[in-house]
Amino acid sequence: MTAVFSSEWLKLRSVASTYHAMATAALPIVLGIVWTLYATGLADERGSVRAAAPEQGFLPLLQMSLAVLGVLTITSEYATGTIRTSLVAVPKRGTLLLAKSGVVGLTMFLAAHVILFVTHATSRLMAGDRYLGFNEASFADELPMLLASGLSATALALVGLGLGAVIRSTAGAIVSVIALLFVLPGIAVYLPPPWNTRVSTLLLPNLVPQIADERLSSRLGDGFLPPWAALALLFAYPVVTLAIGSYTLRRRDA
Repeated sequence: MTAVFSSEWLKLRSVASTYHAMATAALPIVLGIVWTLYATGLADERGSVRAAAPEQGFLPLLQMSLAVLGVLTITSEYATGTIRTSLVAVPKRGTLLLAKSGVVGLTMFLAAHVILFVTHATSRLMAGDRYLGFNEASFADELPMLLASGLSATALALVGLGLGAVIRSTAGAIVSVIALLFVLPGIAVYLPPPWNTRVSTLLLPNLVPQIADERLSSRLGDGFLPPWAALALLFAYPVVTLAIGSYTLRRRDA
């Protein structure tokens, strides 16, 4: 099993798409600096502003970038035909997907949290003693949201891997991730009450504040899951997707 993990790690770090996706995922750091400069300029003029925290405002970019990388981890092998070589080296297809999941999960977990913490730290250092709204709370108070955000990005990367195993098409899997991350939450808001609240609380993007023990937007009413339930549901997304992907991988020809 160790050899399979090592092989998958070698694959991940030897293709250009990994570095392109990681560079895109790291953009929140740069955008956070630009946003903080803009907010501090407004604060110098007005005395204070209420700006969104950059690590939260640019979280969808991080989530989408890592999800795309999760998709490419397997669909690129189908596109190039190297999946056949992989299956010859690792005849147990479930083991192959498990190794990919381990490598993707660990890499994305570390990358997501490094990016989020660096974005958080640079924006607060640049803000200084100016009142920008997002620098009111202490680091301890914001830590649950940072950790939940990193876990959500990791979960989406694994969901992307699972969808890639099921659909086998890079475009199709990415469109599915976009639907999960952006389209479904937008549709859920317009469902009749109380279904808008019930559905919205269960969607992956809305689990982050619930894991951090914060209520959702007031437009969704009082829908709220306890942190342990939201965390369990977050884990369920990649587990279910990867289980379907593993079943599909075993049943189909490469």
